[in-house]
Amino acid sequence: MKHTKYLALTAGLLASTAAVAQERFITIGTGGQTGVYFVVGQSICRLVNRDSAKTGLKCTAPSTGGSIANINAIKAGDMDMGVAQSDWQFHAYNGSSQFEGDKFDKERAVFSVHSEPFTVIARKDANIASFDDLKGKRVNVGNPGSGQLATMEVVLDAKGWTMDDFALASELKPAEQAAALGDNKVDAIIYTVGHPNGSIQEAVSTVEANLVPVTGEAIDKLVADNPFYAYATIPGGMYAGSPDDVKTFGVKATFVTSSDVADDVVYEVVKAVFDNFDRFKKLHPAFENLKEEEMIKDGLSAPLHPGAIKYYTERGWM
Repeated sequence: MKHTKYLALTAGLLASTAAVAQERFITIGTGGQTGVYFVVGQSICRLVNRDSAKTGLKCTAPSTGGSIANINAIKAGDMDMGVAQSDWQFHAYNGSSQFEGDKFDKERAVFSVHSEPFTVIARKDANIASFDDLKGKRVNVGNPGSGQLATMEVVLDAKGWTMDDFALASELKPAEQAAALGDNKVDAIIYTVGHPNGSIQEAVSTVEANLVPVTGEAIDKLVADNPFYAYATIPGGMYAGSPDDVKTFGVKATFVTSSDVADDVVYEVVKAVFDNFDRFKKLHPAFENLKEEEMIKDGLSAPLHPGAIKYYTERGWM
């Protein structure tokens, strides 16, 4: 009897060891904890981890510096997947802009997510009614490694400005910028983000503030010359102090990986999202109007990963 119990125990231990051996851990790069990127990564991981017993995949999505930091981490093999603005996906794959001479040939697209307007919000008492009014003001331009800072630099270059045109160009993280606006440490903050956004809602609840339109010839040229940019409108009434629609431009949030990541891993991640699409859309208001047919093509400039293609083909979408 003891011998039988010993054999059963041994078999159980061997089975559990085999199960542990089959576990694979994946890491998704996100952004600041108050931004939508963090919610995207956390939401994907939540859906992946629902099936961990079956797939062996265990997913984590830590807060990171944002788009460029995520792309660089994937390229270095420190992360498996990540969220990135559509413009930086393009530049990384093509070796342009900040990735000049550092092309990421192995970058692969998985899907796009929500639209991200380039958003400027200013204190009412700073009297900033247009982007041009930012000259000589104290502006939070975004933290190093973030897409918002990189896009701000693109806008400044298009307008022939530099950071020296501001009285202060602070590089606070998204989680810090609302408090800085409320404490009168900056006059305006820049954020490339999906809406509605918690950081902006926090800002307008602590100080009278308004969204600022980002329009004009320089912006028109950026949109005309770059396929990853598009005009965007932030609906009026979404935030206190901004009752009217605000015109700007923006990008798409995209989900990217590397060709080094196994096809079946990417397949299972994509399957977790799209097999539970209604559940995914409820995880943040910015996801509410997502459409599958747009997510598999809009804003994607790197080739699709084969694991994603397999799933989309099975669903009859390709």
